[in-house]
Amino acid sequence: MDKTNNNYGSMAEMVMDHSLVLHAYYDNQTVCRFVNNAIHKWFGKSPEEVINKMTSKELLGPLYELNLPFILSALKGKKEQFEREITLPTGEKHCALINYYPNIVGKKVEGFFVNLVDITPVKSLENELVTSNNIINSQNKRLLNFANIVSHNLKSYSNNLASIVGLLTESETEEEREEMTGYLKSISDGFKTTINHLNEISKLENQISVKNELISIHEYIEKSIQILKIQIKQQNATVLNLVDPNIKLAINAVYMESILLNLITNAIKYKHPDRDPIIEINCSCDNDKIVLSIKDNGSGIDLNKHKEDLFKIYKTFHGNEDAQGIGLFITKYQIESLGGDISIDSEVNKGTTFKISFKVK
Repeated sequence: MDKTNNNYGSMAEMVMDHSLVLHAYYDNQTVCRFVNNAIHKWFGKSPEEVINKMTSKELLGPLYELNLPFILSALKGKKEQFEREITLPTGEKHCALINYYPNIVGKKVEGFFVNLVDITPVKSLENELVTSNNIINSQNKRLLNFANIVSHNLKSYSNNLASIVGLLTESETEEEREEMTGYLKSISDGFKTTINHLNEISKLENQISVKNELISIHEYIEKSIQILKIQIKQQNATVLNLVDPNIKLAINAVYMESILLNLITNAIKYKHPDRDPIIEINCSCDNDKIVLSIKDNGSGIDLNKHKEDLFKIYKTFHGNEDAQGIGLFITKYQIESLGGDISIDSEVNKGTTFKISFKVK
């Protein structure tokens, strides 16, 4: 019988020594009383160098303070499980799943068992899945944003086109017809450019980042003014482009056009009923930022009531029948996707100022 037990003991020891899992036992003074050969992979030492010679503090080094709360808990009789990144003697970083099991004899904790499993492949797969999920979510957001850009930008053109066709039909003189034809050509040129930009961005939807190009902010404001020329004229609005033509920004041109169209259109749409709209667009360079401001003298927004909902989807604030509540939502999303941020200062019956800031790269 003793011989059989000895054989089982030798076999168990052999299994332990060939296990990829680190098995160890520490007494209640945290002195190592057993460890298998897996100790060499994790800490570069042999069992002979550790057993009865090293405490957990001496073995773990910098990891000791991190593991101490779990060690103390195990010595109080509680099972512990946690993950820890460990730098191997080779310099590689591996992730380990560690279990501490208290050894309770009677009512006394004599020590604790340690099992350490390498879960690096599992964590790598988990990280890959998280990355893949983030990419899919990002692609879905960009696809939704792209659809919204198409809808909003084309709506601007279609509204202006309908207005011009109506005015062209009502034109009584050749001079008026030539003026309307000139507007149609301007819209046609702008529409063509927008379609080209949208075509470019649609090709990039399966990529992580959107291509930026160096643009003149002044020029893009002028382009937006041309696109909205009929609306500006019909509402007797004045749009002052006060931006220095020399200020340039590396940014996605389609997004910038959509942002400007949305904010200028809003300033015209939500004009004050007792005065003509005046919209001032300015720009300043502040250290590593470019700050674009769009100020109007319109109806204003009660920020005490609406500030929390201002950039939420399907939220409207002026009671206009044609308000859809997605313009500011899209604008904010586009600005943030470009690494910028947007703020608002508004007072009822006084007007509104939007400030957009972009980091200069």
